[in-house]
Amino acid sequence: MRTSPLIALDTNALIHALKGVGRVREGLAASEPGRIAIPTVVAYEIEYGALRSGSPEVRRSELQRLLSVVEILPFHPGAAERAAKVRWELESRGEATGPSDLMIAGTALAFGCVPVTHNVAGFSRVPGLMIEDWF
Repeated sequence: MRTSPLIALDTNALIHALKGVGRVREGLAASEPGRIAIPTVVAYEIEYGALRSGSPEVRRSELQRLLSVVEILPFHPGAAERAAKVRWELESRGEATGPSDLMIAGTALAFGCVPVTHNVAGFSRVPGLMIEDWF
């Protein structure tokens, strides 16, 4: 039995899932159990967003429930190496991307994940990265 690759939710996909926007919840429901992950930088961005919201306790509670049932992918040395290579490749072509997206891409490459993102323009420029847009 072949296991599908790990799905790594980007920040915007996670926000869409929490808010019920687009088809992200449908994609999550159709995914193999245990195949959904969140890079630590995404957890950081969502934590920050929760603090900025009008109801941080509610948002943090929703986030903690979600984080308890998904795999958390650390930004470890292998992910840092991949992110640095992606940054170098993009900058050598005169393209730039934000540090969080670089860290998410590096983490996905290091773990062999398929990022789910609505930022197709940004992530599709990353060499070797397969992405999906469930919006």
